[in-house]
Amino acid sequence: MRRKITAILAIGIILGLTGCQGIIPFVDETVATVEAPAETEELYPGPPREDWETIAAFPEKTDRTQIEEEKDGVKLIVATDIHYLASELTDKGTGFIHSMEYGDGKITNYIWEITDAFVAEVLDERPDGVILSGDLSYNGEKASHLELAEKLGRIKDAGIPVLVIPGNHDINNNSAARIEEEQRLPAEKTSPEDFETIYRAFGYEDAVSRDPNSLSYMYQINDSTRILMLDTCQYHGGAQVGGMIDTDTYEWIDNELEMAFEEGVNVIPVAHHNLLEESRIYSEDCTIEHNEELLERLEGWGNIPLFLSGHLHVQHFSNSDDVAGEGIWEIVTSSLAVPPCQYGVLFFGQDRSFNYHTRILDIEMWAGIEGKEDPNLINFSWYRTPFLERVFYNQAYKWLERRKDVLTQEQIVQMSDFYATAKCYYYWGRAVEIAEEMRASQMFRLWQEYGYPSLETEYLEYILEEATMDYNSLKSEE
Repeated sequence: MRRKITAILAIGIILGLTGCQGIIPFVDETVATVEAPAETEELYPGPPREDWETIAAFPEKTDRTQIEEEKDGVKLIVATDIHYLASELTDKGTGFIHSMEYGDGKITNYIWEITDAFVAEVLDERPDGVILSGDLSYNGEKASHLELAEKLGRIKDAGIPVLVIPGNHDINNNSAARIEEEQRLPAEKTSPEDFETIYRAFGYEDAVSRDPNSLSYMYQINDSTRILMLDTCQYHGGAQVGGMIDTDTYEWIDNELEMAFEEGVNVIPVAHHNLLEESRIYSEDCTIEHNEELLERLEGWGNIPLFLSGHLHVQHFSNSDDVAGEGIWEIVTSSLAVPPCQYGVLFFGQDRSFNYHTRILDIEMWAGIEGKEDPNLINFSWYRTPFLERVFYNQAYKWLERRKDVLTQEQIVQMSDFYATAKCYYYWGRAVEIAEEMRASQMFRLWQEYGYPSLETEYLEYILEEATMDYNSLKSEE
């Protein structure tokens, strides 16, 4: 089912708040059939394209009945990598939009509305707590942290605890900037002291224990469960991408885990960086340095069944015991700022049972309630997917242009579309749905033959190699 963009917008209006449930399967033979928005055509590399292929819209919200709550458990909303940018730091002009189209998939041009919709859903959902596992800001701008904290205050004021930790973007980031008239100009950075002061009400002031050597803390979420919020970031002397834990912080962790064990309290550890090697492509900067030290400690006590993280921007999970699956499960929640703009809902029982699933933000419903008139907001289920496809298409096209000596223009376009589709599904944790078709595709063979040496080709092979399951729900065995 393929339509021009004008038809898509019309259907979005007709469907109103319900969205569309179908997913268009990958079709290898076609090049493109949905027209790119006119206002961004000039941003695409190469000759202007007449048509644009797109995956069908996401459903706006997953079924709220997927988790059966129990009286002795705790219900948590888990979100990460908001990358919030203060509205005062951009003129929302051509330069800003260009940086989104050639970025990493974040819809920062609508991050204010995404954040407001998230706050509204949290207030409607009434969880026992909200966990935000780092990269709260776009690039560590102090103004971004201040503006986000003000929005999170609505959740706190409603009696719902909000727990935050920093990500690698948040503190002492030399890339902190405002974007004006196609220029990036310096903005005030955030120090560790600033971060703690700004987010004092979001975990720090009510912590049962604080690590004196980092921004880590322990929070008692209910009588049977504590949340171990781990600061894995390196920001002294300037922000670094990779994560690690200092020796002194390990001593604090040891004391906290021993105390929790002796008191019969369960622990859910949370970090920005990954505990396990969730990505073969980005393991160096995504996995905590010397992660085996932390893993050994967590597995040793027997009261820690899962670990929550972000950073990767990809929906994923894995188990520390590759063979039996009896180790610690790590759940990596995808970025709230990257389509489909989703978060996790976690029920954690007193018996350490857990049930996790993702939920897609219902931007369209929020836009209707708020009386928004922007067509991209009132038809957001039709806007977000083509946006992400364009970003990934641009990444592939940029590389494939170098192979014009062996590839035709049509092949470059088709291979770029192929890459965009594969990477979208991988980010969504749903690559298993299209993996078989893509492995058999002529476009995949072309990538293998002409795509090396490139990270894009390695990425494609990795995506299809590990596409064995849907990563949007995970439930512990009874």
